[in-house]
Amino acid sequence: MSGIWQENFSSIAKNNRPSPIREMLALIKKPEMISFAGGMPAPEIFPVDKFYEGAHILKDDGQNLLQYGTTEGYPPLKEFLASWTAPRMGRKVSGQEMLITTGSQQALDLFAWSLLDEGDYVITEDPTYLAALTVFFNHGGKFLSVPMDRDGMQVELLPDIIRKARSEGKKVKFIYTIVNFQNPAGSTMSLERRKRLVEISKEFGIPIFEDDPYGYVRFDGEHLPSIFSFHDEGGVVYAGSFSKILSPGTRVGWITGPKEIIRNLTVFKQATDLCSSTITQALVAEYCMKGHLEAHLPVIIDNYRIKRDAMEKSFEKHLAPLGVTWVKPDGGFFYWLNFPGVDTNKLFERSVEKNVAFVPGGPFCPSQGTGIHNARLCYTFPSPETIEEGVRRLAEAVNELGIPAVH
Repeated sequence: MSGIWQENFSSIAKNNRPSPIREMLALIKKPEMISFAGGMPAPEIFPVDKFYEGAHILKDDGQNLLQYGTTEGYPPLKEFLASWTAPRMGRKVSGQEMLITTGSQQALDLFAWSLLDEGDYVITEDPTYLAALTVFFNHGGKFLSVPMDRDGMQVELLPDIIRKARSEGKKVKFIYTIVNFQNPAGSTMSLERRKRLVEISKEFGIPIFEDDPYGYVRFDGEHLPSIFSFHDEGGVVYAGSFSKILSPGTRVGWITGPKEIIRNLTVFKQATDLCSSTITQALVAEYCMKGHLEAHLPVIIDNYRIKRDAMEKSFEKHLAPLGVTWVKPDGGFFYWLNFPGVDTNKLFERSVEKNVAFVPGGPFCPSQGTGIHNARLCYTFPSPETIEEGVRRLAEAVNELGIPAVH
């Protein structure tokens, strides 16, 4: 790299953290590769025709839609979301309590701008969404991690973690949690833990970022109320996205919270991108207001349930005899596997030789050294037949590393 650039990079740029998935994209994009790595929706079920029906809005209102929009978001889309999400949120939120974002990833970034100073601490699940870790790290954040089980974050550990951190002079700014079908662990926070988390938030005065991009993609069981709905003191922001329930290409997300934090996020958004694409927001609004979103969700859910079940069956056939364990997710996109005694970085290298890819667990874990025996596999993109072949190859790779079978 030219010295003129290296010498003038900011301290953040010199120390920023790239996504490990982005780094492996060139490798896993080979045509012959079976990839369980990226968390991509299935393109064959994108509602192309129904979405295209809304294109008439460009002729109907093109002079307005092709102009700059408001930073806060396209009003008809916000009104739809306020009504549609009301059952989950516990009430219909006002327009001032919601900001439309360029994907939910932007919500994380704006929130970090608003709350994090260099050296501040974020409490996260371990493991957690690696792109959230990247955002918080690049804003100078540090991490306090909480173990997970099949019922989500073990929130009963939080009081001691917070007290210890504060006794050491650490400033804890917020708690970050993915409550439904967590990425990468696949687990869902229980109702009891959601309520207890709100109590802890109130007791210690620490706000919560509730990230829920997968919550509407539930295969089994009943939907649970949001943490937002339990917090009567306004200590929660809730982020959602159309990426998993419509299309990631729309780049439309939203964040709901108290007026004062939404106002703060809006000011930062003005300096970031002025506004999200008004045309895209209008197309999404038109699609939703015609009832297509509600009609299409069962299609998504049925498609992904079949693929999850295919992956579960393949795991039981090929990996369970090798001692590999996992938790069956009730929805979402991911399995989180534990390979006892196996370094999944080495397993990844061996698997890629067999043209099958996944993401090793380490990057998802804020605690250094954890996740070395774990891996995240996504089932939404490949077909059931491809899933079976990919898991078979993965089992071959495990065997070739010399892991004894369980008898």
